[in-house]
Amino acid sequence: MKLRKSWVAGYAVIAAFSLARVSLAADVPFAATGTLREGPQTEKKTDGKDPGAGMAVPEVFSGATGTEKVPEALEPLFVRPLTKIESGRNDSNPQWSSQGSLIAFERSMGDKKEIHIALPDGTEVQTVYFQLSNGGDTKFFFPGVYEETSYNAGITWSPGEDRFVFMSNGGEGNYDLYLQELGETTSARLTDHKEKDGQAHWSPVSDAVVFVSGRTGNGDLYLLDLRTKALARLTQGGSAYLYPQWSPDGTKIVMMHGSNENHDIVLITDVKRPRESLKVLTTWPHDDLRPVWSPDGRKIAFYSNYNPAGDPKIWSIVVIAADGSGPTEGEGLAAKVAATDVIPDIETGPAWMPDNSRIVYVKNDRQEYNPLYVVDVAQKTSMLIKTDTKMNHDVACSMDGTIAFRAQVNQWDQIYIMRLKQ
Repeated sequence: MKLRKSWVAGYAVIAAFSLARVSLAADVPFAATGTLREGPQTEKKTDGKDPGAGMAVPEVFSGATGTEKVPEALEPLFVRPLTKIESGRNDSNPQWSSQGSLIAFERSMGDKKEIHIALPDGTEVQTVYFQLSNGGDTKFFFPGVYEETSYNAGITWSPGEDRFVFMSNGGEGNYDLYLQELGETTSARLTDHKEKDGQAHWSPVSDAVVFVSGRTGNGDLYLLDLRTKALARLTQGGSAYLYPQWSPDGTKIVMMHGSNENHDIVLITDVKRPRESLKVLTTWPHDDLRPVWSPDGRKIAFYSNYNPAGDPKIWSIVVIAADGSGPTEGEGLAAKVAATDVIPDIETGPAWMPDNSRIVYVKNDRQEYNPLYVVDVAQKTSMLIKTDTKMNHDVACSMDGTIAFRAQVNQWDQIYIMRLKQ
């Protein structure tokens, strides 16, 4: 799997920061669906039986030794579609609210992308589709690309679940951040710049949002105080800083930093002193992507294309100490691999369970339609989750342990939710 193209395509607006003005035209088919296409698949008939039953599970470094074990599979309490299954649309990128009372996801229909908000039982609460009403001449974006259809994505929730920030082009081709209250139909524009703003993450303890902006020519992090509207730049140019995420206590920010095919994991340990407190957590030549904090803030999980076989197309999940006390490269960091041969979910990142000890991920096993697994990060043992779904992606766990993910039904992407028994 060549991830460089896929994460550019999957996030066609902000990921362009690190790719020196890549033409968006090549990414339009991906942006229109919001999904990472797996290509044509011959679906197995769903007759109620588990498509992954009896399948072999490799050791931690799967595929490297050829030695396989038959696992005890986990039987969920339930697995069901979040909303009614329909053709002609693609649903992706589920995002739980801070307390798990609500779930948002993105729905693509042609070039149009809107955000849907629902209760965990599937009852739809709100649809977010922002369209600027002011007239004017068509703005230049990229040759041959017109952004008259509104593209809305990248929701991040307030701690109180009553507000959210999202990214939209408003149908005008300029991607900015907007603030909206739950249940309201109007949005307040937070940024208004000719360069793209996105990948916002709301602080878990305050009205502060960290986001990525291309206004410096690359991808830099900015901090926006939603009350005072004060804007502060956190990073200084060079290579792009992408996918920032607040620590659970709201004092630190982790992100990926780099360019081409070598990103490192970087940590700001003091938001009040961002440049002085910048700490690099990985320094090896492998590509490290999309770091996510454990719920207790003690660990950070990320994707890396390190593997013993030396194949850059094989991706692993690495789990390190969040305080940066561990090794940043070599055998010491390699020993932190919890699972390998995974499919990176760049939109959501590794999906921590609320017990801080397990991560749910998608196995790179096309023969079994990319099944879901759960890994014990301390024991480094993985178990198959029997979901009877195919071409899974975009895994997200709520604070009560409910798991949301994307699966393919008749070539169209749908959101499912499930609960494990333990």
